[in-house]
Amino acid sequence: MTILATVLIVVALLAGGLAVGELYARSRADSVLTEVAECVTEDGVSISFGVNPPFLWQHLTGHYTNISVTTDGKRVQSADGMTAEVTLKDVRLEDSGDAKGTIGSLEATLSWKSAGIKDTIAENLPGIGSLVTGVRTDPAAGTVILEAAGDNGVTAKPVVEDGDLNLEVLDVVGPLPKDAVQGALDELTKKLNDNYPLGIHADSVEVTDTGVVGKFSSQDARIPKDDADPCFARL
Repeated sequence: MTILATVLIVVALLAGGLAVGELYARSRADSVLTEVAECVTEDGVSISFGVNPPFLWQHLTGHYTNISVTTDGKRVQSADGMTAEVTLKDVRLEDSGDAKGTIGSLEATLSWKSAGIKDTIAENLPGIGSLVTGVRTDPAAGTVILEAAGDNGVTAKPVVEDGDLNLEVLDVVGPLPKDAVQGALDELTKKLNDNYPLGIHADSVEVTDTGVVGKFSSQDARIPKDDADPCFARL
């Protein structure tokens, strides 16, 4: 009986210690990754981790099988009104000299609300943005309409070209030349595309009743060193 009681106490202590370690590891990893993700997206985020194998083992080995990140929806970098839902798989924190580790695969859904598109254009393209009074979508045609005073406006189609998400101007009603509008929108989309980290590129885009939804991904991405991207300094 004494031996049995001793064994049970030891097992209970080990189980309790592992449980405490699991909670601490999750809290620590959540804190670090939240700081990194908030720096990258410039918005608040929520983090969740896969449970197989147990997270404590993932944390000790530096090999995370599945991490999900969801932003608050205020903005993603320069894009106001955008929400990001990101899944990272096979994340390995292994210093290789020029990188802090690798990410086997990354898949992201970026949802951009019509009001956010309007605010982003107004903030980044003051010349054209000051004329835009509203933004609406036409899912059937796959277009976004930038409305201006009177009957003026711009009809553009979100398209994916060579891994970039662009806005192709189809029609302009008003005093601005079509080429000038296209050039301004190209400047905006280039800024957005160039700022995505980890080799993230666009795969597809869909126009919905509420805005634009893009699917993005990256394979075998290298996690940059601090001097290449300070957002990853906490890793």
